[in-house]
This record gives sequence, structure tokens and C-alpha cells, in this order.
Amino acid sequence: MTERLYGQDPYLRHCEARVMGVDDGIILDRTVFYAMGGGQPGDTGRLRRTDGSEVMIVDTLKGEDEAIRHIPAPGAPPLTVGETVSAEIDWARRHRHMRMHTCLHLLCAVVKAGVTGGAIGADKGRLDFDLQESTLDKQALTEVLRALIQADHPVRERWISDAELDAQPELVRTLSVQPPRGGGQIRLLEIQGVDLQPCGGTHVARTGEIGAVRVSKIEKKSRHNRRVVVSFED
Repeated sequence: MTERLYGQDPYLRHCEARVMGVDDGIILDRTVFYAMGGGQPGDTGRLRRTDGSEVMIVDTLKGEDEAIRHIPAPGAPPLTVGETVSAEIDWARRHRHMRMHTCLHLLCAVVKAGVTGGAIGADKGRLDFDLQESTLDKQALTEVLRALIQADHPVRERWISDAELDAQPELVRTLSVQPPRGGGQIRLLEIQGVDLQPCGGTHVARTGEIGAVRVSKIEKKSRHNRRVVVSFED
């Protein structure tokens, strides 16, 4: 099992860690690297060895038994089990993911429909909504999102039990994916006064940190599917 430090503090950029396993991925005892999931890409960055050499990490994925696999770049120098490294994420990329992920929660709160899919990128993100008929308007949605961002709502995590979530099924907005149960506690992401739903991703501390965005595209993907794309303006 890898200790997920990003779950305790998403603003951590580096940590010291010990190599626990090596195959086509590197398993550490603890990490600041977010593993791909929930539409959010896995982190990239580097593992710095004590001799100063570096192993570039091109992706981060979930492995077996709660391990996190750090995928090295082709030709990277091999690591050995037991050695100590300094793990450092590409912070500029991660922070943009945090900003966009939080922005998509705002979008989910504004569009009152079930979510059928989504993706987060460093420049743009999207949510697909279960809407047969749609009157969604790019400019109107942009203005609502900007107002919520400028209001600088606090963002924090909360935890509830499996039973509490079962008693409040309306908290789950995704139609095809359910939050994992069985661990006793489920993590919620709360944007104070705006949104509350299960999420295991990384987010900014206040909506004002999201910055300037616009709804750049609204597409009809199928009879029951409308895709809304949000882009950064910086």
C-alpha cells in the first residue's frame, strides 16, 4: 500500500520516499503523485536519487493492493528496492488539473442533470450530461461559472459512511461510475454553499484560485448526451 500524501494535502509538491517495488512501474511507500482516476490524469514529474541522477515519471497509475505505480520514461536508469528517492511532481501541470477539476464541480452544480462522463486536462476539461433536449447556452454558462469563481467559495473535503451515502443517493451525480464502497468512509468534495458530491481527486482551496475560464463548446454527442467543454483563458 502506498501512502497517498496528496490526499492529505494536494499542495504538496515533493516528498522523501522509499522504493518498495520495481517492474514496469515504480512503487513507493509514500507519494505526492496523483494516480489517474475520476477523469483526472496521473501526475508526471521526477524521482531524484541520492547521487543526483533523476528518473523522469511520465504517468502515475493505480496498481494492486492499493499501490501506486510511477511509470518511468523509456531508458530511465533502474531503481533498486530499498533505496531512498525524492519524489517531485510537475507542479504547474498538477495545479492546472486542480483548478479545472474544481471548475467542473461548479459546472456540475449549475447543469442539473446526471453526468455520463468527463475528462480533465491542463488546458480544458469536459463533462457529458444526460440531456435529451438542451437549452444550454455557452455565454450564459460562462457568466454563471465566472460569478461562482469570483465569489471565492471555500473548498474542503468531508467524509461520510457507506450507509450515509446510501441514504443520500442524490449526492452521486455520475450515472456510470459509483464511488468505491466497503472501506468504511467515502470522501466528499464540498464547495461551500454550491456543491457536495463524492470525489477522490485533487482540488484548489477556494474557487477564486480557478482563474479565468469560458465555456468553449457545447456538443450533442448522442440523443441523451450533451458535452460541455470548459477552457482556461490563461
